[in-house]
Amino acid sequence: MKSSLGCGAASCAMTQAPADAATPVVSAFYDTFPYPGDPLQDGPPPGYNWRWCVDAAYAACTGAVAPRSADGAPLRVLDAGCGTGVSTDYLAHLNPGAEILAVDISPGTLEVARERVRRSGGHQQAQVRIENRSLLELEGEGPFDYINSVGVLHHLRQPEAGLKALAALLKPGALLHLFLYADGGRWEIHRTQRALTAMGVGTGEQGLRLGRQLLAELPEHNRLRRHHEQRWAIDCAADANFADMYLHPQETSYNLERLMAFVAAADLEFAGFSNPQVWDPARLLQGELLDRARALPPLQQWQLVEDLDPDISHFEFFLAKPPLQRWSWDDDAALLAAAGQRNPCLWGWPGAALLDSDMAPLDLSADGLALMQALEQAPAATPIGRLPLGWPEGQIASVARELRDQRVLLLQPLARNAA
Repeated sequence: MKSSLGCGAASCAMTQAPADAATPVVSAFYDTFPYPGDPLQDGPPPGYNWRWCVDAAYAACTGAVAPRSADGAPLRVLDAGCGTGVSTDYLAHLNPGAEILAVDISPGTLEVARERVRRSGGHQQAQVRIENRSLLELEGEGPFDYINSVGVLHHLRQPEAGLKALAALLKPGALLHLFLYADGGRWEIHRTQRALTAMGVGTGEQGLRLGRQLLAELPEHNRLRRHHEQRWAIDCAADANFADMYLHPQETSYNLERLMAFVAAADLEFAGFSNPQVWDPARLLQGELLDRARALPPLQQWQLVEDLDPDISHFEFFLAKPPLQRWSWDDDAALLAAAGQRNPCLWGWPGAALLDSDMAPLDLSADGLALMQALEQAPAATPIGRLPLGWPEGQIASVARELRDQRVLLLQPLARNAA
């Protein structure tokens, strides 16, 4: 499979004023501190992240895998603001055969991304293009089945323009995965950023030295120092990570109210959090208080969690370009008529003792293991109800539903199963 890890002649240099005012300074910052600072390695990336597996992401949002083109065309994926290529590498390995375009405004960062994908063999798994371009200047590249843009839009001077640009590149019903900073959990970080800016330390090596010095020399019981040492010191061990957190020249953060207005302004549909466990009131409440929380509409439940947990430092979530088709599996006949596939984001298969999509321990039942083994051995697109298990249809449907709820089994429905 051929891939282009270089940049085309038309895209290697910006020959006109940047579409976003912050582009030059942000590009220079990441040339100095390529981010994320994950080390390069030979071979596939460690583990998995289901948010970068298109089928797993669609199944989480809609109940079914990503729809395929009638002509058999590969999935088209955009990694908008790919940085040093960590996300691009996962996208390539978790979506074999896909066409992936990865763009970033930092030439220095992209040198690392190209080397990462080359060494991992990602360019042999998918058709990968890595190019020095702004996500604001991709007209004509769409439409895409899936867009990943993690930690990018909040570094634009005009994040709204960035979101609208990405929305225009989505196919109808396609998903966009975003990660944006949250006000609450970055209270101490924002104070430290403002202090360093007020002292004029800069955003280069001097700023890095003085920023580390500040957090080491503040009084031992100072809240900013304690917060850094207790929560962020390990994450900031790499210089690039420390700089990205405390020295970045352009940053915007949100609360839930402003986040939902931001989404609505781009005419996109909120399709769910990609860390839903964080937004479950049961994480914080119990008994009568939990019952009262659960009686609230979803948005009010999330706002309650936001108020009760000031450590939430980011929002990670999926958006969709309407209409987003969702699937229901309450009907046994619809479930048995669907095809199935194993979620690729599992550790320990083949076997009953697994790590699930979130790398939590998961033990399959004997029937669950038998169904998945039969599925693996059957021809592709075999309906669940036709697997050679010798069970009553009700038992097959019950076990398949259990596996689907565990996110072990991903379902590909017939058109009539739409909810």
